Amino acid sequence: MALGMRSANPALSQKTFEQAGPIGAAGAMTIQGTVNKTGLMLLCVAATAAYTWTQAMRQPDNPAAAVPYLLGGAIGGFIVALVTIFKKEWSPFTAPIYALLEGLFLGAISAFFEIRYPGIAFQAVGLTFGTLFALLLAYKSGVIRATENFKLGVVAATGGIALLYVTTIVLGFFGIQVPKIYESGPIGIAFSLFVVVIAALNLVLDFDFIESGAAAGAPKYMEWYAAFGLMVTLIWLYLEILRLLAKLRDRR
Repeated sequence: MALGMRSANPALSQKTFEQAGPIGAAGAMTIQGTVNKTGLMLLCVAATAAYTWTQAMRQPDNPAAAVPYLLGGAIGGFIVALVTIFKKEWSPFTAPIYALLEGLFLGAISAFFEIRYPGIAFQAVGLTFGTLFALLLAYKSGVIRATENFKLGVVAATGGIALLYVTTIVLGFFGIQVPKIYESGPIGIAFSLFVVVIAALNLVLDFDFIESGAAAGAPKYMEWYAAFGLMVTLIWLYLEILRLLAKLRDRR
């Protein structure tokens, strides 16, 4: 497969594997190796998420107690993600750190949602992994193909969502709120559903990119980097599903 492809995931950009350099003494990247690294990162996320979840759920009337974990995990995870993207060869060390930090963030924010909407966190986890396995099956069976038009559409939609989110944050500093899309009305639910679909379709681009990197014989450390890129998409998908379920609960 050619490596001149697009990916909406910022961690798996168009020339990621081309820039990885020659194969070292450790050998070449494999799909199974990437799967193993992804599993280890998921365990890291689960470990720290369980910790912050427990801390938050012990004090449901004092949500501020988990805020340091939420902020520390979010900010630390963002910084480590940037380091990983620009220093791919460090990914065997930075990718697990990213997973641990994101676990702190996810455990805290999931607990906040759980306190307000009992059962929502477990529903979101189930839907996230259900979507992952369903799309992986569809991709491997050829039901969904990462054609150039498919990639263009997903990349364009993802870029539009990112631009909207950034614009919303900037406008928020001036006290201007974007109406409807963040509310629990029909427009807000439709918007969240659209974002969930786009986040899910990014998984297909990630599968295709990882398969291409293994076929091209990328360096072994790229297994960690590819697992990191897949985790970025999975975390985004989980958060968007969580937000969608919260809007649906508010409609009841």
